[in-house]
Amino acid sequence: MSPVPNKPPKIPIDKKLTPRKSLARSAFSKPKSRLVEPSYLNDAKLVEENSAQILNPSSSPYRRSPAAAAATPKESLRSAPITPKTPLISPGLEEEDEEEEVYKTADLKVSAKSGKKWKIFLWFEIMTFVCTMGLLVASLTVDKLEETRIWGLELWKWCVLVLVIFCGRLFTEWMMNIVVFLIEKNYLLKKKVLYFVFGLKGSVRLFVWLGLVLLAWGLLFNRGVKRSKEANRVLNYTTRALASCLIGSAIWLAKTLFVKLLASSFQCNRFFDRIQESIFHQYVLRALSGPPVMEMAENVGSSRSIGQLSFKNLMKEKGGEKQEVIDVDRLKKMKQEKVSAWTMKGLINVISGSGLSTIANYIEDVEDEENEQMDKEITSEWEAKAAAYRVFKNVAKPGSKYIEEDDLLRFMKREEVDNVLPLFEGALETGKIKRSTFKNWVVNVYLERKSLAHSLNDTKTAIEELNKLVSAVVIVVTIIVWLLLMGFLTTQILVFISSQLLLVAFMFGNTAKTVFEAIIFVFVMHPFDVGDRCVIDGIQMIVEEMNILTTVFLRYDNEKIFYPNSVLATKPISNFYRSPEMSDSVEFTVDVSTSIEQIGELKAKIKEYLESKPQHWRPGHSVQVKDIENVNKMKMGLYVTHTINFQNYGDKSSRRSELVLELKRIFEALNIKYHLLPQEVQVTYVGSLASPLQQPAP
Repeated sequence: MSPVPNKPPKIPIDKKLTPRKSLARSAFSKPKSRLVEPSYLNDAKLVEENSAQILNPSSSPYRRSPAAAAATPKESLRSAPITPKTPLISPGLEEEDEEEEVYKTADLKVSAKSGKKWKIFLWFEIMTFVCTMGLLVASLTVDKLEETRIWGLELWKWCVLVLVIFCGRLFTEWMMNIVVFLIEKNYLLKKKVLYFVFGLKGSVRLFVWLGLVLLAWGLLFNRGVKRSKEANRVLNYTTRALASCLIGSAIWLAKTLFVKLLASSFQCNRFFDRIQESIFHQYVLRALSGPPVMEMAENVGSSRSIGQLSFKNLMKEKGGEKQEVIDVDRLKKMKQEKVSAWTMKGLINVISGSGLSTIANYIEDVEDEENEQMDKEITSEWEAKAAAYRVFKNVAKPGSKYIEEDDLLRFMKREEVDNVLPLFEGALETGKIKRSTFKNWVVNVYLERKSLAHSLNDTKTAIEELNKLVSAVVIVVTIIVWLLLMGFLTTQILVFISSQLLLVAFMFGNTAKTVFEAIIFVFVMHPFDVGDRCVIDGIQMIVEEMNILTTVFLRYDNEKIFYPNSVLATKPISNFYRSPEMSDSVEFTVDVSTSIEQIGELKAKIKEYLESKPQHWRPGHSVQVKDIENVNKMKMGLYVTHTINFQNYGDKSSRRSELVLELKRIFEALNIKYHLLPQEVQVTYVGSLASPLQQPAP
């Protein structure tokens, strides 16, 4: 391999080989927690090596900057993260023409998803349809067949009944495809209805098919022919059975609609804001890990938008891989009240089916043969730290310990940079991002993304369990309706069913009450999500897993605690994640002889320290004298407000520790001390026990 100028020689990379990670546990042992990260033996060593490489100017990405080249071909823009728009984000009305092209991509995906393998049953339906239609036409045109009767009915009626029974599924599928096609052509209907159309497609097809069968049976067989009393009785029972099945399918359709409405409303109200924030964070990370597209666009003279995020090769399905593209600019402007169920479904699929990723082939000097971007997914906290160092090296100037605002402008637009700087601690005031601050941000983004994915998966599982419970109830109701319409519910059967219901209520009444309370707790109250730090019964815990009946918590020592949701519904729960900026206090005691001037200087120095760290503390602190005790000590308290809540308890503790140490330095500088009152000390002399044992020498 010949080396490229200004580039070190590339090491051959085999994509089939995976680098070995040194885990501090057996490869066969499974993790017992979804939130606790596995420990790596060489974590600290590798991080130090990465940080040393960052300061090496020879490995700086500025050597690839288009500004340093004499001329930049337009073909270089192909590696920029510029992707087509998608229907996942509902736009404004002024861009309706663009949405026409956007939704064509979605139509292709929908048709590809619906165009599955042709099955044997489908071929049977088609063959039955062709043969029956031919016989139907012949029975209406051929004189001999027109006079043919079976059980007193013309042949064409039997043909129609066979078509409805055996080809009704085919008819309803064609009908639903036409409905979906018409809805997709109407933009407003597509946003609001398409999600429910796909969800209710199977139930609607069953309802329509049974309705056609009942209609054909009632109009063609139950009229116009004189039959015996026994035959009419059989036909009557058949009609009632078909009507019962139709009512049961209607109840099932209503159940499915109820579950879909509940899932859509619940997910939108609880997770849209977090999904919106998570996708924006991933967009920032992906943009900073790629080439400096803004600088490249300026040199080439291109004005294409870069406000899209591609999830290529991340959405994996049974038939292969799927690509999703999200318009981040529109996503930031969307409001929760205007999010359609179809858009929300797409966002949830993106978060659940993909992980946090960077563009690997640019920051690692890896180029595939097709010159396409390779997404490297971050799967652990250690990988998040390593990715943070690589991205920092890609953005910062050679040898610099900070990412400055000018560096960000090479990768993003001015409006995006204004939204990115507040994400990093202290960057809004100084305009610079420290390496440690950037690393902490990437780790926090990864942990938040993982918690959000677990929350969505747990919510999906809970909805599926609720669907099973409601389905069981619907089946029981359908059976009762069927017995009523068939006339089988005699007095003896009613007494038997009532006795069995009383027995079931006696045995499982408490269980049913518990299940109902758990459902209300999960879907109505919903006081926390996976990853939230909560306080229950005075114990601080993190939510590990949410089910419809139980919730699993991790205590501060990683001990798992299982709580029934029906019990949690009766307890007060404190949630740190959903809390706003939280307050804190430090109480201390000084000597009562401390002068008023010293107390004034103490307050001034405390104020000076807090104002010097606006990224940690909000203005408006308070220093109060609470009490004077025992005439010698004055109890005081410092009350401050953090710029964060206590979800990340480590940050809260470190800030408070720094504040306490600063108070100690202030006390020493101002010579503020605490003296005890004079104490009465009683000294009693006790003779040595060894003196009686000492005998005078003879």
